[in-house]
Amino acid sequence: MPAYLMVRAHVTDMEQYRQYMKLTPAIAEKYGGVFLVRGGGKVILEGPDAPERIVLLRFDSVEAARRMYNSEEYQAAIKLRAGAAEASFIVLEGVE
Repeated sequence: MPAYLMVRAHVTDMEQYRQYMKLTPAIAEKYGGVFLVRGGGKVILEGPDAPERIVLLRFDSVEAARRMYNSEEYQAAIKLRAGAAEASFIVLEGVE
């Protein structure tokens, strides 16, 4: 069953955050992740504005998303993000 990794990031230092962004595509791809949304424009249709950067990736399974997140490569990338952004990572089960 597909899974979606939704990230909401409050970026405080975009220059430093860009270093993190350079590493993440190859890491996600190695674990089967595909970026669907990567912080592009958004339109709020209802509710309060969501100022966070929103990223959405698709994986083959919840376990694949967990493997990517827990990998040595990604844990090293997280260190580059430290101090540049606070983030929430949520894995959602998709439908077939």
